[in-house]
Amino acid sequence: DGIRDLVRSRGLGDVYKRQDLNQFLNGLSLHNNPDLDFENDNFVVIKEGRSRSKYFFADPNVIVKPPEKSIELPTEDVSFELKTEQLDKLLKAAGIYQLPDLAVIGENGVVKLVVRDKKKDTSNDYAVVVGETEGNFVFNFKVENIKLIPGSYDVVVSQKLLSKFTCREHDLTYYIALEP
Repeated sequence: DGIRDLVRSRGLGDVYKRQDLNQFLNGLSLHNNPDLDFENDNFVVIKEGRSRSKYFFADPNVIVKPPEKSIELPTEDVSFELKTEQLDKLLKAAGIYQLPDLAVIGENGVVKLVVRDKKKDTSNDYAVVVGETEGNFVFNFKVENIKLIPGSYDVVVSQKLLSKFTCREHDLTYYIALEP
């Protein structure tokens, strides 16, 4: 299950209690700047202007909790800023072209993010340049594991198959496993 590859580090209180993180994050995207009301023990109310959603908490017995100790990246091999608009377009392209993989590729002096099917040489793809590099590398994620609250992120990738996404707008950090 892809949710196990996503670890909530800190911030936004009880978000980890949601039964389906992807569904919860998609629900948040229905709003531009929502207020979250955690007054009730069974659900959160998501409000903005005249719009309102009620999202129920999962049974605590089915929650996979994040580790108690802090997570450290074993190495920091590539870093770049990923803007909201870039992430949105990459995920939209992955959906349109039905592409399962997101690659961080360093070649010809640039770092680019590419949605593609890494198992097919003739795969459609969509790419966005996010930085510069002197190195050559390829790191792969499953698109289904990129479940982030909308925002811009400082991204650090370790060749030891772990990455860190730190949100610039919220006190929130995700650690997402890479594919071998």
